[in-house]
Formats: sequence, structure tokens, C-alpha cells
Amino acid sequence: MGYIYDKAYFDDGIKSIDEAKLSVASSAVLYGLSVYTVFPVHIAKDGSKLAFRLHDHYQRLVNSAHIIGIDTFKPEWSEKRFLQVATDVIKTNQITDNVFVRATVHVDELIPGPRSRGLKTILSIFVYKSGPILPNDGARLKTSVWRRVPDDAIPPRAKVNGAYVNSVLAKQDAIDSGYDDCIILDSDGHVCELSAANIFIVRGGKLITPGVTSDLLEGISRNTIIQIADQMGLEVVERSIGLTELYIADEVFACGTSAYISSVIEVDARKIGDGKVGKITADIRDRYTDVLYGKNKAFAEFLTVIN
Repeated sequence: MGYIYDKAYFDDGIKSIDEAKLSVASSAVLYGLSVYTVFPVHIAKDGSKLAFRLHDHYQRLVNSAHIIGIDTFKPEWSEKRFLQVATDVIKTNQITDNVFVRATVHVDELIPGPRSRGLKTILSIFVYKSGPILPNDGARLKTSVWRRVPDDAIPPRAKVNGAYVNSVLAKQDAIDSGYDDCIILDSDGHVCELSAANIFIVRGGKLITPGVTSDLLEGISRNTIIQIADQMGLEVVERSIGLTELYIADEVFACGTSAYISSVIEVDARKIGDGKVGKITADIRDRYTDVLYGKNKAFAEFLTVIN
């Protein structure tokens, strides 16, 4: 369980987290009709607070709302306004540790029926502290009995709160079976992602990951890893991946805002590689950490400094 800071933005201002309440009759509660994003804030050596890829996280909210048909968020929330409010929440909570910030657009219309357009929305932003959702040096995964909801049912490239029931079913099954997390497959049996993280494999010196048409979230961390690999001169291939290809991969790792970069050492009771963190995985993880803490100047534009 994580620690939630007391001050949150909700509806029209910053207030106590206990005051940030939605009606039980709202679309957000009745139908899971909210879209969200989570971004990390890290404390640099000089004490500055470094928020990661704020533009991209705002755009994720806009895109997710647009896909679902929530049309009242963007007209009310410019990027400038969103960044100012997010910054105010971080400052107000006076953080001294690394944290995550979750921003959610809730459809707050009361019992409107199952529809999305022209409905009232509320933005919430809160700050919390939590450890990685996966063990960084040795995650054990199992193939889920639950398949990924396809793009023509509930689009996975939109971060829709209600859609995460799919991930809950898959991860709980993995936990019940004694694993850390799961591999979720699409309806054709190809690898999509974990319950809340993207996946990469290493084979023959190449970095391979499912393409963005593989019923997965177009992760911001995923995109960052691809750019880091390009900086390293490492070839990246985006294509379909079969389940058994994981078993014979040289390395496997997961990535995501809350997962960071987690080495995978076992899938379906089969050891991956030598069962240890791979060399390429370790190198990418170190470089990714440098990006988050502002140590890699090539990616300085990814960071918003909050003093």
C-alpha cells in the first residue's frame, strides 16, 4: 500500500484528499467512465523536483478522452492550465521523496445512462508514494487465462479506469498462482503486455517489443526505452511476439511508470536466459534512471523542473 499526500486538486481547487469525493450516481462510479495518467516526480541531487514528460501525460489524457468520446475536457483544460495545476499540487504537498502523481478526468454527470458526449467532467490530481509494482531484479510471470480486451471492444491505448478490470482479473490470477504478475495475450495468442506494464525481449542483440497494434497501451516509458535504445545504437524491432518466444529469449524485461524497468527471470516456470538480470536490461535500466534524475542531458526536454 502506498502513502497518499493530503492535498489534492479536485473539481475547482486544492483541498484535502478526504474532500475529493465523487457521487455514487456519477458516470465515473456507475460505468467506470474516467481516463487517467500517472507520472513520476523525482528529487534531483540539488533538491529540485523533476516531473517526467508532463506534455506527453497531458496529451495522454486528451487522447484517451477523445477515443472514449469525452468531449468536455479539452475545451476546459489547456495544457498550460493543466501544467500549472499539477505543479501547484506538487508544491502544496511539499514533497521531499520521489512520488507519483495521478491525474484523472472523471465524468461526473449523474445517471446520464451509458453515453459520453456533452457530459460534465471533473479533474482530480493527487500525489502518492509507493514502491515499484514489480520486483526490479527478478519478476516471475505466468500466462494469464484472461485475454486482453481488444481494440474493437475497449481500446487499450486509452487509459480508461473501467477497462482495468481486465488487468485486475489477470494479475489476481497470477498472484493466486504464486507469481508476481502475468503475461496477457491477445485473442490470437500473441503477447500484449503485463497487467500494467509493457514488455521487451532481447534476442540476438536486438530489442523486440509488440507493435502498437497489438492491443496494448502506447506507454510513455515504452517510448522512452525505444529512444534510449536508439541512443545506444541498439536495433529496435516492433512486431508480433509469440508466447513461446519469451521462453527462449536471451532477456525479458517489463517497463512502465510504476514498474520502472523490471527484469523478468521466469515465465510459466521456465527460466529466462541464465535466470539473472541481463546485460542489456541492466544497461537500459541505468540509462533510464539517469533520464529520470536529469543526468542524461540528451533527454533534458523530458523533465519539468519544479522548485
